[in-house]
Amino acid sequence: MTEEAKPSRQQAEPAVSVVGPGDGEMIVLGTTRMRVLEDGSHTGHRLAIAESVLVPHTQGPPQHRHARHDEGFYILSGTVRFTVGDEDHDATAGTLVMVPPGTPHTFANLTDQPAVMLSTFTPDLYVQYFRDLQAELADGRPLTPQANIDAMSRYATEPATHPA
Repeated sequence: MTEEAKPSRQQAEPAVSVVGPGDGEMIVLGTTRMRVLEDGSHTGHRLAIAESVLVPHTQGPPQHRHARHDEGFYILSGTVRFTVGDEDHDATAGTLVMVPPGTPHTFANLTDQPAVMLSTFTPDLYVQYFRDLQAELADGRPLTPQANIDAMSRYATEPATHPA
């Protein structure tokens, strides 16, 4: 065989990630429980995925915008109110909401029933924001608006009240 005719060496395949129903990193932010299913470590940091359970009457984060990542929300159960700028959208099970960079948005569960949603972050950088918030709350301190803004700013995110 000539050098060109030799079979090429097998390249290592990326490892498949399987996260079972009881697996994943749990992040608790007040009454909201987030289970990180993929933090970007298996996707080359292109994608992160988390499942969040919002208890009834959960107010979400302040309206904000991301400069460097898209955020997707797929509603698995319940109803989640998304506010995009001045528009409200009530998303029920089976609804997908995609928020591109620069779009002001927030969400809340205003109902008497829990809501569960699957969130995507592309790229993955925003997962660390949730870890930072959990660390901020770990010693029993309440999360102040300024501490939240400071955490957001580390991940190319700002409150929507600031000019774009």
